[in-house]
Amino acid sequence: MIHHLRAAGVDLIIDARGTAAPVVVHWGRALGDLDTAALTALADASAPAIAPSSIDRPFRVSVVPLLTEGWTGRPAVEISPHAAALRHIGTGRDGDAVLTMLALGGARIELRYALSPEGVLLVDRRVRNDGPADIEVRALAALLPVPSRAREVLDFTGRWAGEREPQRLRPGHGVWARDTRHGRGGHDDPFLFTVGTPGFGFRHGEVWATHVAWSGDRSVWLERSDLGASVVGAGERLDGHVLAPGETYAAPTVVAVWSDEGLDGLSARLHPWVRSWAAPRGPRPVTLNTWEAVYFDHSLERLTPLVEAAARVGAERLVLDDGWFHGRTDDRRALGDWTVDERVWPDGLGPLISRVSEAGLQFGLWVEPEMVSADSDLARAHPDWMLTPADAVSWRWQHVLDLTHPDAWRHVFDSLDALLTQYPIAALKWDHNRDLLVPHSGGQVRALYRLLDALRAAHPDVEIESCASGGARIDLGILRRVDRFWTSDTNDPLARQRIQRWTGILIPPEFLGSHVGDERAHTTGRTASMAFRLATALFLHAGIESDISRLDDAQLDVLARWTEVYRTHRALVHGGTTVRSDDADPALLQHGVVSPDRTEGLFAYVALDRFEAALPSPISLPGLDPTRRYRVRVCDVGAPVRTVQDADPAWLANGIELPGSVLAEGVLTAPLLAPGEALLLHAVAL
Repeated sequence: MIHHLRAAGVDLIIDARGTAAPVVVHWGRALGDLDTAALTALADASAPAIAPSSIDRPFRVSVVPLLTEGWTGRPAVEISPHAAALRHIGTGRDGDAVLTMLALGGARIELRYALSPEGVLLVDRRVRNDGPADIEVRALAALLPVPSRAREVLDFTGRWAGEREPQRLRPGHGVWARDTRHGRGGHDDPFLFTVGTPGFGFRHGEVWATHVAWSGDRSVWLERSDLGASVVGAGERLDGHVLAPGETYAAPTVVAVWSDEGLDGLSARLHPWVRSWAAPRGPRPVTLNTWEAVYFDHSLERLTPLVEAAARVGAERLVLDDGWFHGRTDDRRALGDWTVDERVWPDGLGPLISRVSEAGLQFGLWVEPEMVSADSDLARAHPDWMLTPADAVSWRWQHVLDLTHPDAWRHVFDSLDALLTQYPIAALKWDHNRDLLVPHSGGQVRALYRLLDALRAAHPDVEIESCASGGARIDLGILRRVDRFWTSDTNDPLARQRIQRWTGILIPPEFLGSHVGDERAHTTGRTASMAFRLATALFLHAGIESDISRLDDAQLDVLARWTEVYRTHRALVHGGTTVRSDDADPALLQHGVVSPDRTEGLFAYVALDRFEAALPSPISLPGLDPTRRYRVRVCDVGAPVRTVQDADPAWLANGIELPGSVLAEGVLTAPLLAPGEALLLHAVAL
C-alpha cells in the first residue's frame, strides 16, 4: 500500500508495497489531491534506471537501506549480529501516522512517521531484541530523501559565550557529517541541520532541516551519492547499545521540517508546533539574576538593596545564583552539598525570600545538580557516585555525578525536593557546566530526564530553566521538561544579536532568556550603550543581570521604562511570528515579530558595525499583511540611540503610514546608527 500524509502544504508519501522495505517517495512540497492511481504512478516513476556496473535492479533508498540492498552509503541502522536479509513485516496507519515494522535477524525494528498539523514531520524509531542472545545497536537514525537541488548545507559551530555560529558549504559527492561527543549538545552543537537550494536565506529558498530532540550525543549528515540519491540522516550517536533478549531501545525523535520560504518558513512551522505542547504557564516575568550583580558575595545586607532596586524598575522575579549552599565560597568546591550555607545564611533563605516576596517578586534559585566537586562532603562520602574517577581530568574544577546510580539519583531528588518543600521557590535555574567526557552517555541523559520528570510531578508549579554553561544544551528533548533556556553566558549585546538570531529559528522567543547586563560585558570586556542592551534583551524572555542597586535615579527610570515596554509587548513577542530580513550588508541585522492576525509588529534595525556605505540599507518590515495600511513609529525604551549624522530621515519624527506590501520592500530610509545600536519600530494596522 502507498501511504500519503498531508498537512499545511507538506506531503509525505511512503511506498510500502511488496515484501521489500518501504521507500519514502516524497517529503516536501504538497503535490495536490492524488488518488490511488496517481500515487501508484508516482511511486513507480520514482524507480530509477539501472546504471552500468551496478546492482541488476532499480536502486531505491529504503527507510532502512543496507549493503545487502546495494546501499554503500553511511548506514542509518546498524545492528550486530544480524541476518543477511531484512524482512518487511508490515506497514499500516497508526492513527494519523504511518507505522512500519521490519525484522533484521532477531531484531524487530519499528519506524513511525507522523506529520503534525503545522507540517512538522516526526520520525520515531525503536528496536526490540526478539532473539535468544544479546544484540548491539550501533545506529538507529532516521534517513530521509532530499532532491538533488538541495546542494547547500547550513549547520552550526561555536564555543562558550559564542554559540550557534553558522557555517555554510556545498559538499560534493560523499558525506558531510557532524557528530557530537559532549554528553550534551555542546557549544558547537549543529542543533538544526539544514540543506537547501543554493543561496537560500531567511525569506527565500527551499530548505529541509532536521533536529534530534535529544540532550546527548547526536549524529547528523547529508550524503550525496554518486549513484544520484541524496539523503539527510539524524539520530543519537551510539557507541554501541547492548540489548539483552526482550529489551527495547527507543531512539530520540527526529524532527524534520520543509519550507519553500527559507529559514523563516521553518520557524513558521516549528514555533506553532512547539507552542502546541510547551505553552508557558503565564506571562514571562521580568527576571533579575544575581550572578553578574554579586557573584559569590552573598548576604542579606548585600542583596537587600538589589531586591529594592529590582522592585523599583518593575522586575517580577529574582533568582539567587551560585554561592548560597554549604561551603560554596568559590567555583572549586561544594557542588553536591545542596543545603543552605549556615555561615552565610544563619537563618536559612527565609529572611531573603521574605524581602523578595514583600517587594512583590517571585523567588528563584540556582542549582547544578548533575555535578559534584572533588572538594565536597558528597564526593568524600561517596566517590563511587562519580561518573569518572576523582583523579580523572576535571572541567571548571568539577566532576559529573553518575545519575544512573540509584543512590546518587535519589540524593539529588531528595535534596531538591527538600528545598522546594521548605521554601516558596518559584523557579530553579538548572545549570550544567561541563562535558561528560565518557563514551556511553545516553544512560546519563535518560536518568536526567527521569529526574526532571519526577521533580515536576512533585512540584508542578516550579518552573525550571535549563542552563549549560550558557547555551550548550538547547534542544526539544529537554524542552519537554523545562520552561526556559539560558541562551548564552554572554550578555554582550553585540554577540547576543547573532546568537539569538540563529537560536530562534528552532526555539520560540518566550523560551529563550536574554538579560540586560552591565555597560562593560562580563564575558568580552566590550562596552555597549544602554539603548543597545535594552533593545537586544527585549525580544526574548527579558531580564536583568547587573547590580542595579548602584545605578542612579535616571538610569533606574530608564530600566523602569524598558520593563513597561516589555510588559506592553510581551504577548506580541511571545505569541507572534518571528521574521528576519536577508541583508547584503554584514553590519546590518533586521528582525521582528508580527502578531498572528498581523494587526501589529515590533521590529529591530540593528547596526553591528560600521555600514558598508555612507547611507545604510533601507528598513524592511516583513510579515505584515500586504493589503493593510500600517502606522509605523519609533518604539522608545527610554534610552537615547546614538547616530552618526546631521539629521534623522524626515519620516522618523512623526512616523509614517504605508501598506504592508510597501513596508516589506524596504522603502523606509534608515538613520545612520552608530555601530552597536538598534532602532526599534512598532507597526500598527489602521
